[in-house]
Amino acid sequence: MGCKCSKLFVCFQGSEQGSAAPEVKGIEDEQKGELDGLPPFQEYTFDQLRKATSWFAVENIVSEHGEKAPNVVYKGKLENQVRIAVKRFNRSSWPDARQFIEESRAVGQLRNQRLANLIGCCCEGDERLLVAEYMPNDTLPKHLFHWDTQPMKWAMRLRVALYLAQALEYCTSKGHDLYHDLNAYRILFDGEGNPRLSSFGLMKNSKTGKSYSTNLAFAPPEYLRTGRVVPESVMFSFGTVLLDLVSGKKIPPSRALDLIRDKNVQMLTDSCLEGQFSEDDRTALLRLASRCLQYEPRERPNPKSLVAVLVPLQKDIEVPSHVLMGIHHGDSSLTLSALGEACSRKDLTAIHEVLEKLGYKDDEGAATELSFQMWTNQVQDTLNSKKKGDAAFRHKDFRAAIDCYTQFIEVGTMVSPTVYARRSLSHLMSNMLQEAFDDAMQAQVISPVWHIASYLQAVALSMMGRDNEAQVALEEGSVLESKRNAGA
Repeated sequence: MGCKCSKLFVCFQGSEQGSAAPEVKGIEDEQKGELDGLPPFQEYTFDQLRKATSWFAVENIVSEHGEKAPNVVYKGKLENQVRIAVKRFNRSSWPDARQFIEESRAVGQLRNQRLANLIGCCCEGDERLLVAEYMPNDTLPKHLFHWDTQPMKWAMRLRVALYLAQALEYCTSKGHDLYHDLNAYRILFDGEGNPRLSSFGLMKNSKTGKSYSTNLAFAPPEYLRTGRVVPESVMFSFGTVLLDLVSGKKIPPSRALDLIRDKNVQMLTDSCLEGQFSEDDRTALLRLASRCLQYEPRERPNPKSLVAVLVPLQKDIEVPSHVLMGIHHGDSSLTLSALGEACSRKDLTAIHEVLEKLGYKDDEGAATELSFQMWTNQVQDTLNSKKKGDAAFRHKDFRAAIDCYTQFIEVGTMVSPTVYARRSLSHLMSNMLQEAFDDAMQAQVISPVWHIASYLQAVALSMMGRDNEAQVALEEGSVLESKRNAGA
């Protein structure tokens, strides 16, 4: 079962050896004072937690395996309306009450915005419970493996990896270098859509600490040999999470390492990520995963090294996590431009005026390609189709515009985000909502940072009654527009 890969490690190190790690700002300094509103650790009564969870109602269970889990996690609400997560241990897990309270208090002293922080415990009779901040936006597998409307973007996957590494670095700096059973289900998303590491994993699942709920195919080799984990075991588990993020599915480490060794990394990459990352970025992430998955614990990196590698890989750092995640934030303070306001109220006439005035400013690269090829009759015919489409669009003959732009697109001589945007609006004007949404998505594929593509998606989604998704797209368009204006 052991995944021996020392030779692979040498192959994948590349230029990493001998190069200085980038300077990384201390995350503890960066986050000081940001958790002032969090209550200090305290002991709760069993009655308080029973009421908070509606007598441990089945519908309040949020743990992975429901009632079948050895230690069940419930969501709840205290009398002061603070939402909490409550982990109720199996009765035989912690026979020593003093040890349970001491270890709970030690973990409860940690305070960091990369953690779903532990805020209390309960120890009455045979009952052993932990209380933590409640994270309302589900676990990583929900967004990575079982997504409903959109796959997790590459930039967000990189952010998850970094925030997890920063959480582990913080815990290690405070003397908590063991994390039990690290896996994708331990990563939760807060109200802002930011990933956090569950503090429950900083406590053993039992007094012996020998329980390991993850499939043993994903367990560190030393755990399989001895039944115990060491600090380096956490790095092995971090490597499995990296594989989850790259592939979008669960791949046993031994299988992943075989694919990397055979240079068959395409099999390891989520097909939903096409066009979102560079080959260098993928190589860097798989190289880091390979280092984490070394058979010998001493050959694995430490959390600080993880952070140093992941910081330079980050993308779209100014885009809020809830926007990248497609989570409705409910922020009524969003300031919209005139175009954003027009899209918000679905004013198609105002949007038409903007697109008409904009012309083809965002197609400069494509226009250069066309001017080089204009000697062919086919391209001349294609240009004529576009010109007819533009004339129909200008005179608000949207059916004719759709036909002409479709002829232009189907020839395939060039790609134009503006043509897709204009056809998208023409579809909206003709009440062809799915077609409008598809065109707006295609415009974004061609020009990922073009705010108008996001705005048109928002209009189409809103007209289809998908209001939460529409709000997310509107926020994304606003962020991209602000970024564009700042760089102008």
